Amino acid sequence: HLVFIYPDFYGMFFSSINKRVKPLSRVTSLANLIPPVKTAPLKRIGQTLQRSISFRSESRTETVMPPRPWTRPAPPANTKRRDSKLWSETFDVRLGHQMLSSKEIKRQEAIFELSQGERDLIEDLKLAKKAYHDPMLKLSIMTEHELTQIFGTLDSLIPLHEDLLSRLREARKPDGSTETVGHILVDWLPCLDSYNSYCSNQVAAKALLDHKKQDHRVHDFLQRCLESPFSRKLDLWNFLDIPRSRLVKYPLLLREILKHTPNDHPDRQHLDEAINMIQSIVAEINTQTGESECRFYKERLLYLEDSQRDLLIDSSRILSCHGELKNNRGAKLHVFLFQDVLVITRTITHSEQLHYQLYRQPIPVRELQWEDLQDGEIRLGGSIRGAFSNNERTKNFFRVLFHSGGQLQSHSFQASDAFNKQQWLNCIRQAKGATDSDPDPPLAPQPESMNHSDSDSSVDSPDCSMDMDTTEASDSTTGWPGSAQMDQTDSSSSSRLAEV
Repeated sequence: HLVFIYPDFYGMFFSSINKRVKPLSRVTSLANLIPPVKTAPLKRIGQTLQRSISFRSESRTETVMPPRPWTRPAPPANTKRRDSKLWSETFDVRLGHQMLSSKEIKRQEAIFELSQGERDLIEDLKLAKKAYHDPMLKLSIMTEHELTQIFGTLDSLIPLHEDLLSRLREARKPDGSTETVGHILVDWLPCLDSYNSYCSNQVAAKALLDHKKQDHRVHDFLQRCLESPFSRKLDLWNFLDIPRSRLVKYPLLLREILKHTPNDHPDRQHLDEAINMIQSIVAEINTQTGESECRFYKERLLYLEDSQRDLLIDSSRILSCHGELKNNRGAKLHVFLFQDVLVITRTITHSEQLHYQLYRQPIPVRELQWEDLQDGEIRLGGSIRGAFSNNERTKNFFRVLFHSGGQLQSHSFQASDAFNKQQWLNCIRQAKGATDSDPDPPLAPQPESMNHSDSDSSVDSPDCSMDMDTTEASDSTTGWPGSAQMDQTDSSSSSRLAEV
């Protein structure tokens, strides 16, 4: 009978939520001063938290789920935006009979922004539980165990932020101004240690959520939520990622308050201490999250044979970056750069889960060299010159080289764009620099007598004998674009090696 009751429940459920949502307007806040993050397929693991900044403003990326054959497109809903005002629009800037200075007004604006951000965060966390978690559990769209894996310790974060909001409101004077907040933050910030477990669970949570979206009931429910005004065109993952986005915003907010705090102000010393504390907390959570992500992907590597297993993979605690690349025949690969080894895989589905089957032998970073290739230089398919091919097909290539069995082997990879290629080259350079005394070894010309072969032109490795369906490599952990600023130095070499 659930099949027939299901649509009616949706109508009552979304109608009741929409009635309780206040009209929302354009956000005007400190968050708008920060430029949006550029999305790129490459995942920079070393800065896991930093690259996930996604403030609640019009710059937020809108995630639209792909159409499914069992769903019909619905008319777009009117998106309601959160009502947010500046401090000067809420309170009188004339305290008593004295007009506040421009600097003091900016200071009060920054403190007010901190408080309003806590209020918004609490609303979003409660909405995620009320509009997503509880209905899916009640309707048996997902099991309690699955929802626990996806939502993690989100419930425990709500009282934590309610506590800070209460303290900030108590510190506010009747006229709306706040004298000091530094001591409040110094006392409260140690509570953020509870973010360790939440952020470390995010990789596995995202993978499970993406897998569950293949269930038409889950997809249909999430699509209805996305089309409802209460969601503000944010999908479930946007709501689950809000706590981490808030975490990395704290240093920016505190620096803004400090920037407008006079040197002789009693709050300045505590603000300095609070900034140091939040930076240490974010760095520690970032490290633990990176290690958790590294373990997650190592557990999903599949080996065709025991000889592919490498102690360098097992001992790795850092995943520098990973993402989709193509070889010179257009085959999609998923490449992982661990701290000491480069692993080339193909994305496959095994037991209804996404796994990564090793495509070539792992390459130790200490033996790795790299070469930036000019557009049109690469050969396609091992036989046709790029100059006589579609120019778009020969763009954004780079090559990695290594010695194996007395031969100079190589793999040619094509990135999605020039920015993504430069990210890969910088990641390889940094990983190599961590293992070599010379961080930028030049590519020396090789003697003509030395054998050199491009592994991409050799016969493919045999398919895994297990019952698996090879799929196109997909970015299943999207929501996590690489946003770290990177050194754009050209890593191309003056020496070019012929590619057989």
